[in-house]
Amino acid sequence: MFDGFLYAAIPYLAVAIAIVGGMVRYSRDQFSYSSQSSQFLESRTLFWGSLTFHYGLLLVLGGHVVGLIFWDGWERVLSSPTRLYSFEISGLALTILALGGLLVLLGRRIFNARVRAVTTVMDWVLLSFLLAQMTLGLWVALEFRWGSSWYQYSVVPWLHSLFKLNPQFDSVAVLPLVVKVHIVTGFGLVALFPFTRLVHIVTVPLTYLWRPYQVVIWNRRRFGAALGAPETRASWRERMPWSATAQR
Repeated sequence: MFDGFLYAAIPYLAVAIAIVGGMVRYSRDQFSYSSQSSQFLESRTLFWGSLTFHYGLLLVLGGHVVGLIFWDGWERVLSSPTRLYSFEISGLALTILALGGLLVLLGRRIFNARVRAVTTVMDWVLLSFLLAQMTLGLWVALEFRWGSSWYQYSVVPWLHSLFKLNPQFDSVAVLPLVVKVHIVTGFGLVALFPFTRLVHIVTVPLTYLWRPYQVVIWNRRRFGAALGAPETRASWRERMPWSATAQR
């Protein structure tokens, strides 16, 4: 019954909380759907921490998703020891990169007084979950080698059964405890999604790719006015380098 709760009930419950909570938050305060950036308070540490964290995490998650969607072809790809070693080393390096970036961001929240002042309780909860999840992922990668391969035979069938609404969790119930905690913590992050800054994931401005160009009009002070001397529009244009060409 406990395994059924962990691997059959919790996944559906986490997804339901994420969907319903996200819809409620958007209907009540859609302007909060952002990462609530603190870049104006401090930018240098944020840049390096955010860059390494996001790229490392997205590539690691991408590997999980590719194995889930293209499971049959992925098995053939990993049938070669050389390719398996390459993916294992790459995954480990990306995990370390993402974890290092997260530690930088966490240190920034702790040691920078200005950033700490705007950090909410849910920010600390999210950072704690992310730190636990990535530490567990690194532990799994170091302790239980060749995860790229056994992931296909243990976790992927279970995830497919969840999509089919027919949970079959026998393949994950026998996994080591640290792997089980890693899985459950991942669904915990899904449940936290609508209550944290993670919601900025769904606000990626993809419409920028096809929307019309924006017309930007500068409203600058005239050179003469800036110096305290009156200047007409005609005399201002004559002083600009392109004025002669424009007149011709």
